[in-house]
Amino acid sequence: MGSRKRNTANRNKEEKAGKYLAVLRDCPISPRKMRLVADLVRGQEVNHALDILKYSPQNASKDLEKLLLSAVSNWQNKNEGVRIEESNLFVSEIKVDKGRTLKRFRPAPQGRAHRIRKRSNHVTVILVSSNKNEEKQTEN
Repeated sequence: MGSRKRNTANRNKEEKAGKYLAVLRDCPISPRKMRLVADLVRGQEVNHALDILKYSPQNASKDLEKLLLSAVSNWQNKNEGVRIEESNLFVSEIKVDKGRTLKRFRPAPQGRAHRIRKRSNHVTVILVSSNKNEEKQTEN
């Protein structure tokens, strides 16, 4: 591997060190509806975001809640022995991208047919930990 490639790989690795993510692919809800729910929790602390999603009436909030719990689980796998309450986890990014669109036809009057578009989306949640102990270690 060339030096430029190695340097880029090391830089990317350092950027991802403090980030913990989970990805949901092909969720059968339109991206517009999912973005409305994602905007509610973007930038919130994880416990507060879970409370918002738990009591939200939208159907998309159930899928987003499971995804957020998955991201927290990924954080726990990388940080064994650290309590979630002390880590101060918060939702740094939520990206909702367009997935595939299934095209269907529905019968219409006078022998016609109308096209139905069943949209889906891809959601990426990125958590960031701002642990007070980690900040002290980086200062020293």
